[in-house]
Amino acid sequence: MKKSILAAVFTLPVLLSGCVVSVGGDDDYGYHRDWQDREQDNRRYIADLNLDVTLASTKRKMGTPDFTESYQQGDDQITVLFYRTHRHDGDGMTTKDECTPLVFKNERLIGWGDTAYAQI
Repeated sequence: MKKSILAAVFTLPVLLSGCVVSVGGDDDYGYHRDWQDREQDNRRYIADLNLDVTLASTKRKMGTPDFTESYQQGDDQITVLFYRTHRHDGDGMTTKDECTPLVFKNERLIGWGDTAYAQI
C-alpha cells in the first residue's frame, strides 16, 4: 500500500507537468492565432458594412469594441467604435492606430475609416 501511494506521489506531478507544457506553446493555434483571427473577422465584417446599419446590430455582430468615443454634437449623438483590424507593434497591446473607427450619428452608421473619423 505504501509503495503504491509513494509511486502515485512521484508519478502524478510528472504527468501533470506534461499537460501544462502541451496546453501552452507558441504555435499558430495559441494566443497569436486568436488575435489574427479577430483582426481578420473584423476586416471581413467591416468590408461588408452598409451605411445606416444600427449601432446595436453592429455591437451584436462584432462584439465589444476595443475603444469607444461618444459625445453630443448639437442635437446629434456621435459614437465611434474602434475595432482592431491590423497590427503595428508586437507589444501585445491594442492601440487606436491598430483599429478601424466606425462612426455613428444618432445610432446609425454614417461612415468608417480614418476619413470618416477625421470629418467628425
